[in-house]
Amino acid sequence: MEPRLQEDSASWIFFVHAAFAIALLAMTVGIWLLPDPLWIKGYLGMGLFFTVSATITLSKTTRDNHEARKLHHRLVEAKTEKILTEYSK
Repeated sequence: MEPRLQEDSASWIFFVHAAFAIALLAMTVGIWLLPDPLWIKGYLGMGLFFTVSATITLSKTTRDNHEARKLHHRLVEAKTEKILTEYSK
């Protein structure tokens, strides 16, 4: 396992989780308290939860792609170094 260059503090991780939970709760309560029929509230609720799901998926995919690019660049750099080392002999 590669060493981590950046470690998030426990307070930052708590803040991120709390902000997500508060935002989700506030939006859910806001939809529930709308003076509209239940089917409209349900539609808005489904839209909210699909948006949250898509956001989580997008952030995970972006992170995974970033990690893959870092690994790819390290491999290319190692191959280049090996070629240069063999050439300079």
